Amino acid sequence: MPTLTLLTVTPALPALGVLDWTVVFVYFLGVAGIAWWSGRKQDTSEDYFLAGRNVGWFVIGASLFASNIGSEHLVGLAGEGSDSGVAMAHYELHAWCLLVLGWVLLPFFVRSRVFTLPEFLEKRFSPASRWVVSLVSLIAYVFTKVSVTVFAGGTVVATLFPELTLFGLSPFWTGALSVVVLTGVYTIVGGLRAVVYTEAAQAIVLIGGSLTLTVIGLARLGGWGELTDTLDPEMFNLWKPADDPDFPWPGMLFAAPIVGLWYWCTDQYIVQRTLAGRTLTESRRGTIFGAYLKLTPVFIFIVPGMIGAALQQKGLLHFQSKDAVFPSMVGALLPPGVRGLVVAGLLAALMSSLASVFNSCSTLFTVDVYEKLRPGRPERELVRVGRIATSVVVLAGIAWIPVMENVSDGLYKYLQSVQAYLAPPLTAIFFLGVFIRRINATGALASLITGFSLGLGKLACQVYAGGLDDATRDAATWRTAPAVMFGEINFLMFAVYLFLASAAVMVLVSLLTAPPPDDKTRGLTVGGGKAEGEPRTWTKWDVIHTGIVLCIIVTVYLYFSGLFFG
Repeated sequence: MPTLTLLTVTPALPALGVLDWTVVFVYFLGVAGIAWWSGRKQDTSEDYFLAGRNVGWFVIGASLFASNIGSEHLVGLAGEGSDSGVAMAHYELHAWCLLVLGWVLLPFFVRSRVFTLPEFLEKRFSPASRWVVSLVSLIAYVFTKVSVTVFAGGTVVATLFPELTLFGLSPFWTGALSVVVLTGVYTIVGGLRAVVYTEAAQAIVLIGGSLTLTVIGLARLGGWGELTDTLDPEMFNLWKPADDPDFPWPGMLFAAPIVGLWYWCTDQYIVQRTLAGRTLTESRRGTIFGAYLKLTPVFIFIVPGMIGAALQQKGLLHFQSKDAVFPSMVGALLPPGVRGLVVAGLLAALMSSLASVFNSCSTLFTVDVYEKLRPGRPERELVRVGRIATSVVVLAGIAWIPVMENVSDGLYKYLQSVQAYLAPPLTAIFFLGVFIRRINATGALASLITGFSLGLGKLACQVYAGGLDDATRDAATWRTAPAVMFGEINFLMFAVYLFLASAAVMVLVSLLTAPPPDDKTRGLTVGGGKAEGEPRTWTKWDVIHTGIVLCIIVTVYLYFSGLFFG
């Protein structure tokens, strides 16, 4: 089984010149200035965790994009593009999930005036549901966002600076720990306000740098026609055969939206930005703007990965692993100055995604755990506890990195695999809880416990199976080695099974127990009523732009449907 490697480097990359370092330095100086300016006033927990609920739509949308488009995209998504083509574009076309957040769920979240989404579950169901989701979310950050971002940071630095070492550490660990420290400084000091405003600036650098690499890479290759002639036509098809071992089309059709709806609509990491909006209108427009930005990764991350694969086939580029394709292209193809800009974009992605994790971790632990255990504590103490909690989660994520190689052979596939084991119960509880008033606290809790037990069990079995040699794994059967077989179930199909199981348990247990009281549904469910005289929060332009986003998504799906290639 091919594995992730912690020390992958591409030799003989051109060193950064004076102009490159100048661009990188100006970038860091700008981030520091924005963080200092935006983080000056952090007196209350609302200031620190939700930026005083006074953020506009542009900053919300750019922050949503920058939070999502982190190192796992530049490193992992480009790597998957070089290996399997546009198959992973399904996840990037989930811009429509942002529209679901803005139009469907966000009104309930904003109306309830919550800090966190587990807090919303307490209002809708019970404190027990809040506890379970908070703790599992923190565990999920260790397995996914923290470990993946730090791993990608180490890979980028080791690839671009193979000679860089600090205190005897390898280039990988030097880069990984440096990214953690630099990001932690401005995040822990400045809170969410510093995060969202720096992310707004980083989104511009990220798109500009990655688009530059796409254009230059295509020019070096000879154009789009040369790309389609060089690569296998199947790399331009979103839909793989049903028996594909990695991305079977039934799994992508049903499982990818389950994970996408969890991530974009119910994950604290993302939704926290919209809760910081000054009004529901601003927050919804932020999701629409974020949906526009979310459409770009297909062309600035997946396509560059495919370009890298084509260049390697022609002998114009060399990289030792698919997770090194993007930084290898940066080092080998770009001229001085431009290389510095794209390196700044890489650093922007690394830091923005990690900064979002830091702030979300501190919010979840402080509001949903510490404040419940010790109510009425001073505001400054809550902020301090949040910073300590973030540090603990980050250290746990770093410790998990060596285990990642037993789960998947690619960074982005690893991320999607683990999320597929944790997302389905959360998607079920939020959407069924909002749309079906009859769902009660007992059903929700039973579903969460069942779903998370199965999901974490699948992850444990996959880690176990990944540590075995190929012969042992191939000889396994359901009778002789059920743990191995359970771990080998395709992650996409398992996500579908897990969602159906979680939903079935929730509905069945709810129907067998008493209906929820009115105060658990009023204003928190469809048909549960809302405040009298609540004004309309959208205009025709909000609807028009929503329609444009949906049309672009349909067009991309049609183009990469296999009809135009082969």
